Amino acid sequence: MIPAKPKLRLCYAVVNGYSLTWVNAMKLDELVAKQGKRVSKTRGEHVFVQGDTDRNLYLVKSGLLKAYYNSDDGKEFIKSFLGPADLIASMTSAVSGDCCSFSLLSLADCQLIQLPFAKVRELSLSDIEFANIMIEQLLSFSMKKEQREYQFLCLSAEQRFQQLQQTKPELLEKVTQNDLAKYLGITPVALSRIKKRIGPSH
Repeated sequence: MIPAKPKLRLCYAVVNGYSLTWVNAMKLDELVAKQGKRVSKTRGEHVFVQGDTDRNLYLVKSGLLKAYYNSDDGKEFIKSFLGPADLIASMTSAVSGDCCSFSLLSLADCQLIQLPFAKVRELSLSDIEFANIMIEQLLSFSMKKEQREYQFLCLSAEQRFQQLQQTKPELLEKVTQNDLAKYLGITPVALSRIKKRIGPSH
């Protein structure tokens, strides 16, 4: 008789849109059970701050966060929004121990799993199946970065907003207009004009 596959928590079964096999998902669960630390953040609380050191990888279980940069003159630029099943780390800090290049802020009460990046890397070097998970993550990150660069270099602000409507409509309800404008690289006034011009049905 073939033993039943263990029941896995959904947040580990799909990560960044990549569906894990039950074996690989179990390995991720095992790593979380052995090395993971549950972290709770309230709305407005940082997970880490640009300029600090944080050598961890974070798996979002619930809530909403924004990753953003602050320029020397105080301007804020939002690189991404993150929700359940997303992975995030400042790789500059996690890999080399340098300062975080961006900040991670909770936009709602959040539950995360904190994993030491050194342990993740150690398991990747010794376990080919887990290494494949990390390879898929790196590919996912690379594709998202490429898409983000394309949006800013080749699309107008209106096109970027329309694409956001199509791909992440839930953000329009959960994120402030000010943060949406920073994510799109425009002012809140410009965003308001775009919304009025294209209408809610587009």
